[in-house]
Amino acid sequence: MTQFWSAIAPQAYFWFKAFHIIGVVVWFAGLFYLVRLFVYHAEAEQEPEPARSILKKQYELMEKRLYNIITQPGMFVTVAMAIAIVSTEPAILKSWWLHAKLALVALLLVYHFFCGRIMGQLAAGTCTWSGQQFRALNEAPTLLLVTIVMLAVFKNNLPLNWTGGLILALIVFMAAAIQLYAKKRRQDQEKLREAQSQVATSNP
Repeated sequence: MTQFWSAIAPQAYFWFKAFHIIGVVVWFAGLFYLVRLFVYHAEAEQEPEPARSILKKQYELMEKRLYNIITQPGMFVTVAMAIAIVSTEPAILKSWWLHAKLALVALLLVYHFFCGRIMGQLAAGTCTWSGQQFRALNEAPTLLLVTIVMLAVFKNNLPLNWTGGLILALIVFMAAAIQLYAKKRRQDQEKLREAQSQVATSNP
């Protein structure tokens, strides 16, 4: 065992960083898909029975498995490997960009556990969020991911003006996309109601 650790120690930083990146990928994949499931779960309320109960039960099961088997482990690996990386070069704690990155990761952790709370509310039938609101919520980790990656890559050389412009552009684009999707969805529902009305009138 001593020989093993003496052999791996010189490359410990790279091992920690590799698993940190793996953890980040898994964590974000879980968060993105989890809130997408929330969208479908909330919209299942509009379905008639027995489809409503069947869909809600299925989404509840999928959410729990995703959160407990993928998202939570991804979060733990990410945080543990980040601590391990810092332990190999503690001087990095003096860097402003790391402080900013850690603040964003703290926000991401709040988001993570907030999603866990929402999951419980959906299961209990007490959640009042709409599918449209969940679509907006699902964009939050995208903004955090972009900013965190920019900080990790550029570090002290981060171009703040360009980064701020990029984040603002992303916010505008996401808001416009959500509104356009909502408009298209309303139009599709109106067309469906019109088609059903025509069928009903043609078959007295």
